[in-house]
Amino acid sequence: MEIHISSLFPEILAMIFNYLDVKGKGRVAQVCTAWRDASYHKSVWRGVEAKLHLRRANPSLFPSLQTRGIKKVQILSLRRSLSYVIQGMPNIESLNLSGCYNLTDNGLGHAFVQDILSLRILNLSLCKQITDSSLGRIAQYLKNLELLDLGGCSNITNTGLLLIAWGLHNLKSLNLRSCRHVSDVGIGHLAGMTRSAAEGCLSLEHLTLQDCQKLTDLSLKHISKGLNKLKVLNLSFCGGISDAGMIHLSHMTQLWTLNLRSCDNISDTGIMHLSMGALRLYGLDVSFCDKVGDQSLAYIAQGLYQLKSLSLCSCHISDDGINRMVRQMHELKTLNIGQCVRITDKGLELIADHLTQLTGIDLYGCTKITKRGLERITQLPCLKVLNLGLWQMTEVKGLGDASEILPCYTS
Repeated sequence: MEIHISSLFPEILAMIFNYLDVKGKGRVAQVCTAWRDASYHKSVWRGVEAKLHLRRANPSLFPSLQTRGIKKVQILSLRRSLSYVIQGMPNIESLNLSGCYNLTDNGLGHAFVQDILSLRILNLSLCKQITDSSLGRIAQYLKNLELLDLGGCSNITNTGLLLIAWGLHNLKSLNLRSCRHVSDVGIGHLAGMTRSAAEGCLSLEHLTLQDCQKLTDLSLKHISKGLNKLKVLNLSFCGGISDAGMIHLSHMTQLWTLNLRSCDNISDTGIMHLSMGALRLYGLDVSFCDKVGDQSLAYIAQGLYQLKSLSLCSCHISDDGINRMVRQMHELKTLNIGQCVRITDKGLELIADHLTQLTGIDLYGCTKITKRGLERITQLPCLKVLNLGLWQMTEVKGLGDASEILPCYTS
């Protein structure tokens, strides 16, 4: 007896539709009423983010999203009031407004007029008209917010961070990339250094301070004292921090990942401070730190040997530094040494002999390596990604004729 697909129970159809991509799920809903009803089962849309252009009124839009159990929304273009979204989805959990350049404090203020306790994630990155006024609304009405992205919101000041520290006690992730007015005072607010005014965001686990040029080592002191749950800290392009600040960070036992990329005042001394502390870092990026050299690799091998990812692009390291590091780094899986022009085949041979767990390596711009060194690297048993710039090998099974791939690198 043959069973036609139309005979399947709606629950079985829903299980099948669950394997489709978002576009496919929308298409099967247009086949017939039975498939539409099955495709509207909430299990089919679990975790899906609706991507919307809000241009004209559509009365059926939000009821349809609610029927399918969709609670995550990304607004691709905003030509209607934001309150239209908030009123239409009272149980919204995630709202992504990234790049909505026309969003203003006034528009956000009209949308957030009462508690929205379901909202956990709010992305306002590149909403350049947003100021501290909006953060006051957010702190007042979005008490359960866990992730807030303010990357590129260049009008945010320390006052805005005080409001965040006052109202968002459940916050776990905060992105302040390129918030150029933020200084040590604002970081102090977040870390609970001004308890009389604000308790602070003491549950923070991820903090991005990339390109916050006013920050100094005092911010790192505040972070180490108040944000002891922090796991990921991005300080890239923060030119005001120095080796002395690394002493404070070296005591942060919960910190997993530290990004110091292009921090011009970090040198071998700063790496020494990190290696002598209580850190158990799994990821470290000191790429483009011109003062980091071979001595740093010796310190890393001594105190940060549990690293799984290490980025040293454009640092002044050589084969000698590689030799001082590789014998202790048994857990290392990703090594980025692109543009380290002093690395030769000898360094690659040391890597191939000792870093047997490597799954990825970046050698872009290493002009002294040749076919011989590359052949040794490709013999690493776990290697999956080898980046040489324009050419990237994602499944390493052997180079073949490496001289054809890197004609300018061979000697």
